[in-house]
Amino acid sequence: MSDKRYEMDLVGGPILKSILAYTFPLIASGILQLLFNAADMVVAGRFAGSVALAAVGATSSLINLFINIFLGLSVGSNVAIAHFYGAGMNKEVSETVHTTVALALICGVILCGIGYYAASPMLKLMGTPVEVLPHSVSYMKIYFLGIPALLMYNFGAAILRAIGDTKRPLYYLTIAGVINVILNVIFVVFFGMGVKGVALATILSETISAILVLNVLVRTDSVVRLEIGKIALHKDKALRIAKVGLPAGFQGAIFSISNVLIQSSVNSFGAIAVAGNTAAMNLEGFVYNSMNAFHQTAISFTGQNMGARKYNRVKKILTSCLGCVFVTGAVIGILSYVFGNPLLSLYSSDAEVIAYGLRRMQVIMLTYYLCGIMDVMVGSLRGMGYSIMPMIVSLLGACAFRIIWIFTIFKMIHTPECLYMSYPISWGLTFSVHLLCFIFIARRRLKE
Repeated sequence: MSDKRYEMDLVGGPILKSILAYTFPLIASGILQLLFNAADMVVAGRFAGSVALAAVGATSSLINLFINIFLGLSVGSNVAIAHFYGAGMNKEVSETVHTTVALALICGVILCGIGYYAASPMLKLMGTPVEVLPHSVSYMKIYFLGIPALLMYNFGAAILRAIGDTKRPLYYLTIAGVINVILNVIFVVFFGMGVKGVALATILSETISAILVLNVLVRTDSVVRLEIGKIALHKDKALRIAKVGLPAGFQGAIFSISNVLIQSSVNSFGAIAVAGNTAAMNLEGFVYNSMNAFHQTAISFTGQNMGARKYNRVKKILTSCLGCVFVTGAVIGILSYVFGNPLLSLYSSDAEVIAYGLRRMQVIMLTYYLCGIMDVMVGSLRGMGYSIMPMIVSLLGACAFRIIWIFTIFKMIHTPECLYMSYPISWGLTFSVHLLCFIFIARRRLKE
């Protein structure tokens, strides 16, 4: 099957027009994914109660902690393939594709075991409310049985994005998401399975999305064609992926540790606060995924242009992505807060739950664009092949700052608003340092 119609030219033509054409399917994918995740929350909250809603939400930061380091490797694959593809090195592209799939399989099996057996002790360590704990453990154990499929979809989508294809991952996600919603209704509403039904619907839909993305890689006639018999770890390609992917994954994991501490702090306010925080976080996801699309765009565009040695386009790509992500984050964030009450009421009819959700949204939604511009800076640096530098800056500027904030400022002013303020302050600090790093690297590149 000919797939050229899905591939985009990322190294030529008008930059802003190409960025928007590439990013819109990514934004749609992110929003659809969140809509389907929101369906999980809505079904849990409306048909299984606030405790079920809190149980699903209490696992999110811990799940992210486990999977982020492995998903970071998909970023490494994206950068490596984009570099080789931009340079026209087809053999290296093929070897990287087969190495990527091998890594997805290995990491999926390892993570499945870790998450399944660590669920109960880790959730207890986080101080998950007693009435929520058993439901959270059940949800997390079932969820991690589907982790191999989750990684396979994400690694496969990263391969397609590296060559400019953001449309087919959107199509596959749509199909899987619709199935997820249908299964949610069947398992929770009709069979009364509660959080177990939500988790089961999730892993079945993730399996479908993985099958669809693998199918297109096997059938394609493009340079990223996957041949099952050739799946293997090519040492040089695995090291190249790890060079960018491991720091990216480690950064994501450390971010999740700070979020786990924040979740533990939220837990101290009780189950109602956890439920409100969960609903608000789910709404934030719509803004974050819309902004994160420009982060992924910066990686792929910068990667291909670095491979093609078109360094003069890299700065233009960055400024275009920064402008787009600022507008996206500011507009959607403000609108989300303005309509926060009716949006939160979709998740729960409990007035206290809604009130707690609004307290979080007031701080986060109105400043969320800071997170977007910070992530775009990181994406540009990673696309240039630098991953350790943004990792160190992010760990100090965001993670370490939040941890210090929790044990100092929050300890003195024990309110949800004080806890949430650690986010926008850390985003602004980290963006500023990343910008200085980019200026330094760009000047050095021009001299070379």
